[in-house]
Amino acid sequence: MNANGNVRTVKDIMQTDIVTVTLQDNIYEIALKMKQHDIGFIPVVQGKQLIGVVTDRDLVVRGYAEKHSGSTAVKEVMSDQEVVSVPPTTSVDEAAKIMAKNQIRRLPVVEGNELVGVVAIGDLAVRSTLEEEAGAALSEISEKHKHTIGTN
Repeated sequence: MNANGNVRTVKDIMQTDIVTVTLQDNIYEIALKMKQHDIGFIPVVQGKQLIGVVTDRDLVVRGYAEKHSGSTAVKEVMSDQEVVSVPPTTSVDEAAKIMAKNQIRRLPVVEGNELVGVVAIGDLAVRSTLEEEAGAALSEISEKHKHTIGTN
């Protein structure tokens, strides 16, 4: 639950500063972006529409290990068959179930056919822990503040 007592959605925890590529990019350019941004997953977009994803594993297995050169097109290595995505209104619990069922570490968030965010498996754990810690800290601060006010 979020601070308002509502069910947390992926919109509450998703990353919105997303590095993307298009079909005009090649696997060398993708590898460079992954290195520069220290990431292993890049959505492929056409305009703002999600059309596929490329992971570091895709680059190795479908790209370099297949003896494709660095100029190989994104289309040759991207996963575009049934890319799993969710709308921003999806609950965090549901997103976790979807990720577990599909054995994926990153889940694109799409609204009206446009990529608006990405939720990583680490976001589920970190944000949940931070929220619990923040709630506990706030309760503790409030309790101390009540005692301080009561003694004046």
